[in-house]
Amino acid sequence: MDDRTNTIAGWVLAGCATALAASIGAGMYFHAERPEKMGYPIEGVEEEGAGGAAAAVDIATLLPTADAAKGAEVFKKCAACHTINQGGANGIGPNLWAAMGKPHGHVPGFAYSDALKSVPGVWDFKSMDAWLTSPRKYAPGTKMTFAGLGNAQDRADLLVYLNSQGSNLPLPAAPAAAPETTAEANVTEGGDIANTAELANNATPATGAPSVDPAAAQGSAAEAVVK
Repeated sequence: MDDRTNTIAGWVLAGCATALAASIGAGMYFHAERPEKMGYPIEGVEEEGAGGAAAAVDIATLLPTADAAKGAEVFKKCAACHTINQGGANGIGPNLWAAMGKPHGHVPGFAYSDALKSVPGVWDFKSMDAWLTSPRKYAPGTKMTFAGLGNAQDRADLLVYLNSQGSNLPLPAAPAAAPETTAEANVTEGGDIANTAELANNATPATGAPSVDPAAAQGSAAEAVVK
């Protein structure tokens, strides 16, 4: 009886050891780090370099056509930590009613990080866009764990929604198109003069028609452009 018990116990121990070894081996084989490029987007996870690319967009060009109703949908990503109704309670993050135009760390009684409170300025459209793009880059050391919004249109929609909730700041002016430079104008005029002179040189006078002096034609063309 003792030998049988010892044999069974031995087999049980051997089986446990085998299972443990298999588990460790499988974990080592299938373990992988986060891939360099995400196969599909994961909410709250920022791809490497995404914040820098997003920050290159001038948000002022998107604000005039941004949609506050769409921004309210984007805000659902923030609602787990923030309220935005007037007089709303603070959550993990501060209440955001009338936040646009206010200084960083403006909500009384909320424990902001020193990193955010040390950032100068107020929450205008440019600074809020930078914050929404990447909180960690805007205020290194912030307690905000959200990775950021990489889509510039989502940020623009969210900004006009935030602005409509008790702030109502005027939208920043969109960048004006660059005027034609003097050098470009000179090149155009020079090309017109050259083309006129070339036409004069290549033209075949009709029978009986007076001949045209190319030099005179070029001078006349230049005079017309100047006038």
